[in-house]
Amino acid sequence: MFFKQLATKEASLSYFFGCGTLGKSAAVDVVAGDEDWFISEAQKAHVTISYVIDTHIHADHYSGGRKLAERLGVPYCLHEVDAPQLAFPIQALGDGETLDLGNVMVQVLHTPGHTLDSICLLVTDKRRGSEPWFVITGDTLFVGSAGRPDLAGKEKEMAGLLFDSLHGKLLTLPDETEIYPGHQAGSVCGAGISGKPSSTIGFEKRFNPALQIHDRNEFISKLISDIPPRPAEMDKIIAANIAA
Repeated sequence: MFFKQLATKEASLSYFFGCGTLGKSAAVDVVAGDEDWFISEAQKAHVTISYVIDTHIHADHYSGGRKLAERLGVPYCLHEVDAPQLAFPIQALGDGETLDLGNVMVQVLHTPGHTLDSICLLVTDKRRGSEPWFVITGDTLFVGSAGRPDLAGKEKEMAGLLFDSLHGKLLTLPDETEIYPGHQAGSVCGAGISGKPSSTIGFEKRFNPALQIHDRNEFISKLISDIPPRPAEMDKIIAANIAA
């Protein structure tokens, strides 16, 4: 298995990983302007990009995911809840669905809360073992923080969904599972995000302030009391990311 993390604009983190042996890979949360990097890295690794995936419709940066998928003639993937609002075709992903990347298996976890369409990607390298190795958490769980719940204008409802996603999906994973988030320090997608670009489920359970609160109502109150300013030009960015 190979794995690359790309630090990019707006403190975003993008991912490129897959199976070098069988030549399959996935590009995740591609930022507009970085498409050539993924194509170049795929050529260096002698692999084909099989899927281009966004963990949600982004509000803080323009996505390059659809453009990359179109250039390569491969599926552009989002959660299935997005399909009715989009002016272009996607491969709609459902909760629990698996994507085949040769010796690498990717399981889709629907984790609404930051947005209704938020997903995380649980990755297993079958050559190393049957247990998941890491999870790409998008804007659901950060190192040291959790995703903001207010972008849909329903912050209390969304904060409750985020609590359910964290405790019902991510925190049930083995403590040694590595996490790779969609942002690091400097992003407005969560309050108090660490500058460290990876962690583990076990470490976050112990030290992430958002995960120290085990009462749902207390979690909601805390999360909505500490929301960063909205991303600049948020409405314009979202409109561009869902437009034809």
